[in-house]
Amino acid sequence: MSKVTVLIPAAGMGKRMGRAVAKQFLPLGDRPMLAHTLLAFQRASVVDEIIPILSEEDMETCLADIIEHYHITKVKTLVVGGKERQDSVYNGLQKIEMDTAIVLVHDGVRPFVTHEMIEETAELAGKGECVAVGVPLKDTVKEVGADGIVRATLDRSRLWAIQTPQAFPVKTLRRVYDESYAHKIYGTDDATLVERAGIKVRVIMGSYENIKITTSEDLLLAEEILKRR
Repeated sequence: MSKVTVLIPAAGMGKRMGRAVAKQFLPLGDRPMLAHTLLAFQRASVVDEIIPILSEEDMETCLADIIEHYHITKVKTLVVGGKERQDSVYNGLQKIEMDTAIVLVHDGVRPFVTHEMIEETAELAGKGECVAVGVPLKDTVKEVGADGIVRATLDRSRLWAIQTPQAFPVKTLRRVYDESYAHKIYGTDDATLVERAGIKVRVIMGSYENIKITTSEDLLLAEEILKRR
């Protein structure tokens, strides 16, 4: 398979967590949350390179307390993040070497990504596809107006909650990002930008344990998931 690089946006401040420390550096079990994420990709044989994207003030902490401490050898470069997640990923794309053919993007605060997710997304991107992991919604979803009145009940059978990793041919994602900035378009994830460009995105099964940790309640759930594992 062609060279695979993983971008890990982890420059957020985690205001919803209500902690003084950025959420990606909070302890989860016996190590920082971000260490779990980076180690998952370090152990994946399909991954050649990992590029964490951090706030400038977190660079030294990440290098000393995580990358060096846990011997994460696939990290050769640290990138400073931008104002929004999309800006951070764009900064990371600029640092990808020319021989990279496939890029995976994964949230730094999704520590329970599995080897299977990494392998399958990379394999599909290697065949030229754009792919995201996700899970079917369990709850009934309603569209509600500003007045609190239900406007519509959506067909749950066709609705998925999208996660990361998301994987793309590098040339495709670079072109989509350039076009998005040219038209001042922002999306909540990379797949959204690709979809807007008229490119098909395949969704494969992720895991209900592959949670994004953004609140204190999420952190409590993550501790339980870690205990079970």
